[in-house]
Amino acid sequence: MKSQRGAPETIKADNGSEFAGKVMDRWAYENGVEIDFSRPGKPTDNAWIESVNGRLRQECLNAHWFLSLADARRKIDEWRRFYNELHPHSALEWLTPTEYARQ
Repeated sequence: MKSQRGAPETIKADNGSEFAGKVMDRWAYENGVEIDFSRPGKPTDNAWIESVNGRLRQECLNAHWFLSLADARRKIDEWRRFYNELHPHSALEWLTPTEYARQ
């Protein structure tokens, strides 16, 4: 979160419209953030986020019925907290992302 850690130096993104639009470009410029676009059709350029997206889909989105937007936000936030605060990651030497960020 920007409010807790500041803006990132770089955001690695695919070429989806949510990242390639004028609003995102302006936000990045105003915050001194570089947007590093992956090559079209090359998901391996951003393999770690493809892995996160796959886990989100498998462990959260496919595992729940969402009864409302508020319900979806609550369930996704619960998963996000589990993934970042409780679940150790092998790529982070078996620390949680929260523990790793504190180092």
